[in-house]
Amino acid sequence: MSRNSKDQPEHTPLMKQFFAAKAEAPDILLFFRMGDFYELFYDDARRAAELLDITLTQRGSSGGAPIPMAGVPVHAVEGYLARLVALGESVAICEQIGDPAASKGLVERKIVRVVTPGTVTDEALLEERRDTLLMAVARGRNGYGLAWADLAGGRFLCCELPDEDALAAELARLEPAELLVPDEDGWPQVALARGGVRRRPPWLFDADASRRQLLKFFGLQDLSAFGIEELPTAVAAAGALLGYVEETQKQRLPHLTAIAVESTADTIAMNAATRRHLELDTRVDGKTRHTLLGVIDSTVTPMGGRLLRRWLHRPLRDRGVLEQRHHAVAALLESRVGEDLRQRFRGVGDVERILTRVALRSARPRDLSTLRDALAALPALREVLAPLDSPRLVDLSRELGEHGTTAGLLARAVIEQPPALLRDGGVIAEGFDDELDELRRLSTHADQFLIDLETRERAATGVPTLKVGYNRVHGYYIELSKAHAGKAPTHYTRRQTLTNAERYITEELKSFEDKVLSARERALARERGLYEELLDALGGVLPALKRAAQALAELDVLAAFAERAEALDWSRPELTSNPVLQIERGRHPVVEAVREAPFEPNDLMLDPDRRMLVITGPNMGGKSTYMRQNALIVLLAHIGSFVPAARACIGPIDRILTRIGAGDDLAKGQSTFMVEMAETAYILHHATAQSLVLMDEIGRGTSTYDGLALAQACATHLAAHNRAWTLFATHYFELTALAEPGSGIANVHLDAVEHGDRLVFMHAVKDGPANRSFGLQVAALAGLPPTVVAEARRNLAGLEQRAESDAANAPAGPPPQQMGLFVAPPSPALEALEKLDPDSLTPRAALDALYRLKALL
Repeated sequence: MSRNSKDQPEHTPLMKQFFAAKAEAPDILLFFRMGDFYELFYDDARRAAELLDITLTQRGSSGGAPIPMAGVPVHAVEGYLARLVALGESVAICEQIGDPAASKGLVERKIVRVVTPGTVTDEALLEERRDTLLMAVARGRNGYGLAWADLAGGRFLCCELPDEDALAAELARLEPAELLVPDEDGWPQVALARGGVRRRPPWLFDADASRRQLLKFFGLQDLSAFGIEELPTAVAAAGALLGYVEETQKQRLPHLTAIAVESTADTIAMNAATRRHLELDTRVDGKTRHTLLGVIDSTVTPMGGRLLRRWLHRPLRDRGVLEQRHHAVAALLESRVGEDLRQRFRGVGDVERILTRVALRSARPRDLSTLRDALAALPALREVLAPLDSPRLVDLSRELGEHGTTAGLLARAVIEQPPALLRDGGVIAEGFDDELDELRRLSTHADQFLIDLETRERAATGVPTLKVGYNRVHGYYIELSKAHAGKAPTHYTRRQTLTNAERYITEELKSFEDKVLSARERALARERGLYEELLDALGGVLPALKRAAQALAELDVLAAFAERAEALDWSRPELTSNPVLQIERGRHPVVEAVREAPFEPNDLMLDPDRRMLVITGPNMGGKSTYMRQNALIVLLAHIGSFVPAARACIGPIDRILTRIGAGDDLAKGQSTFMVEMAETAYILHHATAQSLVLMDEIGRGTSTYDGLALAQACATHLAAHNRAWTLFATHYFELTALAEPGSGIANVHLDAVEHGDRLVFMHAVKDGPANRSFGLQVAALAGLPPTVVAEARRNLAGLEQRAESDAANAPAGPPPQQMGLFVAPPSPALEALEKLDPDSLTPRAALDALYRLKALL
């Protein structure tokens, strides 16, 4: 940017104003309001032109240099902001806060808010069915403190975590749009590698200062009401987050009324790898179709969709809460009122986010009409719920509340189909306010008054050419030509003399002018005032309205569970305190939804004497599908949903851990095998006797003997030490020998049969190990050229024949060993040392030999 100097001309007053505003937001784009446009200057203009594909121009000069400029129209700014936020950019909005008509000099401007990826609340900038979260992370002596806020939904939460693994798991669960961390060294890569990281001064994360800030914000004497008084690291994060929100939003935040503490002990833990492998709402390739959320999300309202996503990523261990949800779904199914309920949700809209905009005073007219219609629908919803015998549905019906007064106010105040914006008026209904109605009548019927006045004055003066007119400079007038000026009555007062006419004003016309000239402006001002009064009235009942919105969202999710259970033939799971995992005729919900052929259901039986299944069978035979379907059934049961099985009896589960699929991590410099081993190590360190573990093809990324040794050691450790519920799929047939009496390990397999030249996969899980792998047949199905498959068959026959011959002719003693992963390679230094004869060396030769050995090392 241009800088002032003694050799440069002064900047213009407007550019001085711009530089003053830019100094407050030096590192982000500044949208500088100029009439009907937001203008960007200098480097901001160049960057915006590149990001938004808008025209970069140069107009005028300041400080002796041309000014690069780019601009976007005020009426279309939301679309541009949405694109910038999606790219991770932040934007400072600098508005004209003075009245241009009343300002004698330059209109005053100041930054009124900063739009950042984590703090957006405008409808156009948000994903409808996904939370947009701002998160802060603090570091303490005993781990990490997290605080996160969904400003658009009015949610503020925090927790404390013991280590980096737990931090990584929470970041994967919550996926914040913006992450605040102290600007200091030593932060784990799992936090810094994410998009939207903002480094903040470390003193903003001070626990004592944060505590004082939270007490002041909430108007409290202590934080014990929120349960965070003894969580100093979480308090530090919460204070840093709150400070950032106040700094960027530059206004009160009345919709943030409390901080809730989330405990990881209340949930089934899943690390980032598990969420990725199970494809809960995003597939491994990044696409969102054909995921578990895609199958179960039949919610009607956006707030219901967001709540379902939160439930899906935070399965609960509290059997009391889960059984209430299961009972509610069963009640909706048995009473068959679920579809009636869902139909009534269609007019409800996104009440949760509307209430946030009401609290922030940014609600638009259609927000109020949507809220009006939602409140009007509540009595009928409670009537539908009244006969149902379900404790949770009774509670939710009560939480919907009585809002007749508020609904009546909105019904009287807001027209049926209001305009999108308030600026042009026409929002407040006729009959709501007498003063507004009178002002509207004046502005609407002005033309007829002037016609009537002109007719009367022509008759009174006898001048048929008399005219009543208006111009912006002199206002209303009665015009007589020079020839008829002598006929002007005495109550006419001359207002303007023209070449061929005289213009007059009367007391009646002056009185009308005073009313009419400002009637429209006064009507708009009155309407704005009434609109603000409506927001005040809604703000007074905001807590009750927020409870109603939360109840609506949960009812929507429960009704969706009931709809899915009926449409997909799912059953109610049984949660027991006994250590057991029994699933009869289980199915994979996503695979069943996308395939045309009927899905082959399978059973699972695990108990204290049978804790691990070693699963063998051909590639494409269904091993991974079988493992994942059981994990998804367990997960669905723990969010309150029915499950795709004829019966499911599930004991206590504390974690779901998976090691499935193959993939490298080039960003971290990790090979496929290194990623596999890292995920396996995490499982071996964290799995307990109440964990569900899925292990798929451990050891395939290295040599045969190393891989087999690793797979066997991992399986033995899981069975003997972790004692987790484990599904262990493998191609190492040698592992089937682990299933000895008392080991807790059993063999199952998925089979296939050859039918002529075709291979038919049975997809049925049977007891016992597989008897062959069908690798060449699967390769043929994948499309390998027939000549390659035929050559492979010949090679296989030769290898098998050679193995038989080697076994028959092998000498006694240990077999030759291959170089393994855990075997040190030959050392040149050791070989040289073995060849040395110390007794034949002179002192000088011994010293030379020592230097040679050192060099070899």
